[in-house]
Amino acid sequence: MPYFLGVDAGGTKTEFLLGDEARILSRVRTGTIKRMRANEAVTEANLLDGLARLTAETGVSMQSITRTCIGAAGETVPLVVDWYRQAFPRHIAGELVIVGDVEIALDAAFCGQRGVLVLAGTGSNVAGRASTGKIVTAGGWGPALADQGSGHVIGRDSLRRGFMAIDQQRPTRLLEVAMKHWQLSELGELIELANANPAPDFSQLAPLVVECAKQGDEVARELLADGGRELAYLASLVIERIRGFEAASGQAFTPPPIAVAGSILEHVALVRQSLRNALGEQYAGIEFLETPADPPAGALWGARNRSAGAERRN
Repeated sequence: MPYFLGVDAGGTKTEFLLGDEARILSRVRTGTIKRMRANEAVTEANLLDGLARLTAETGVSMQSITRTCIGAAGETVPLVVDWYRQAFPRHIAGELVIVGDVEIALDAAFCGQRGVLVLAGTGSNVAGRASTGKIVTAGGWGPALADQGSGHVIGRDSLRRGFMAIDQQRPTRLLEVAMKHWQLSELGELIELANANPAPDFSQLAPLVVECAKQGDEVARELLADGGRELAYLASLVIERIRGFEAASGQAFTPPPIAVAGSILEHVALVRQSLRNALGEQYAGIEFLETPADPPAGALWGARNRSAGAERRN
């Protein structure tokens, strides 16, 4: 019997989904296997932990795997992808397919059909598939270059907007909660930490920003709403490229359905509603799927349906 392994190798955690041709046999979560977030010893240990637990729960040897599909945050970064290509074949048999984390979420929502997936968790990314089968993406260039609407950017920009609020003489608790979180007593210490190399994990501040927004902090609310609009802009770029592909094949255009995934869009209503409002204003009648996509399920779908030649970014 063929067995397939789907891996959602996101930023801070990893989820493994083991299945046969029709069933899910086991789901396991472990720590990060992303080399940009941890050293080789840590990522190797987390990988081995996940695989051992899958075998313990199912009795399926990793040498019985037909194909593994990894949905990778940072799939264009050699440090990340090269490690996957080296580490996985040491422990798992069969073909290896590596695609973007947003692509497995796209497959989870649409199973290879037309649609657009907006992902925002620790990082962010947008992918869409035209009716022609062409996949296009926007964003996803990493925390220093993109990641609009993500936990990282929300946390980092909460400090930027907090200090701007000092200059604007606007009230906000953003800097206060950041100092409390990092156990700092003076603004000078916060400035030093925020500018440190390596930088702190700004994504830790995202839940604090959300809580400030719930308590009526207008600076925090503006930051979250802007994140939703920035994600909508990326989605519109993908939608327009889909329009172009389909127009070239003589098809009448209707807006593709939109699905979301990731901790920010799943749990932060203000970001999600801002995204929906912005796209709804631009594309009348656009459909939003109510249930968030399950990226590990998309990775398992990819393991069952893709070949090793499927690795790509367009």
